[in-house]
Amino acid sequence: EHLKAFDDEINAFLDYMFGPRDSRVRGWFMLDSYLPTFVLTVIYLLSIWLGNKYMKNRPAFSLRGILTLYNLGITLLSAYMLIELILSSWEGGYNLQCQDLTSAGEGDIRVAKVLWWYYFSKLVEFLDTIFFVLRKKTNQITFLHVYHHASMFNIWWCVLNWIPCGQSFFGPTLNSFIHILMYSYYGLSVFPSMHKYLWWKKYLTQAQLVQFLLTITHTLSAVVKPCGFPFGCLIFQSSYMMTLVVLFLNFYVQTYRKKPMKKDMQELPAGKEVRNGFSKACFAEVNGVISKKAQ
Repeated sequence: EHLKAFDDEINAFLDYMFGPRDSRVRGWFMLDSYLPTFVLTVIYLLSIWLGNKYMKNRPAFSLRGILTLYNLGITLLSAYMLIELILSSWEGGYNLQCQDLTSAGEGDIRVAKVLWWYYFSKLVEFLDTIFFVLRKKTNQITFLHVYHHASMFNIWWCVLNWIPCGQSFFGPTLNSFIHILMYSYYGLSVFPSMHKYLWWKKYLTQAQLVQFLLTITHTLSAVVKPCGFPFGCLIFQSSYMMTLVVLFLNFYVQTYRKKPMKKDMQELPAGKEVRNGFSKACFAEVNGVISKKAQ
């Protein structure tokens, strides 16, 4: 009873802040109450902290088979969302410059159904971090990584409840395309024979930055020429995307624009620290991603 009362208070506060919810998504899994999304986010954050403590004096897990299936699953889900968002927005006659929430009829419902899967995929992607923890890749668990994962899941709960279609379709369409490339890269890098073909990691980060800038441009176009989409939501989305641009730019500069260190990389004598046919001095593994250190 106390939990239900707390849940009612949270939902009443959100309704007061944002106004009436979209009735078309009432009853959809995990949407009527914010509590499941909030609790799962807290569990995610606690899992990082407790998991790192648990793994501190234990050997890292390989998880190669699990990572292969996971990356394949996310790639296929992203492909489904990309195709379905293109088809449903086309069916609804969506205006690329600005699209309201109600004029497309059944097309809007179809878009909302895909965006629910997009919201749910953000929960599944918490596993990215859990795999880092289990594989003791703590250098990959950055503020950017955790902020991006935790915030997206919560923001998209709000999106689905108040603006589940219309102008909201554009960002997930781009992001689904980027995730097809990204998780394909992760999946391929699990196989040592594919390493020589995976030279394009930094271009994925560049593609993500382009994605954010295009989403900001698309969002602000609805501010310049309004069509009835909530103004506050447009400003919030643009502001949030700007935080990602700043953080990803910082990551890109720190990762790819550092001056190469002289004499840092010397050839390792044969037979020392070699795993899976690759020298530990030459490669670092991240969720199946193999990245060359500066030579």
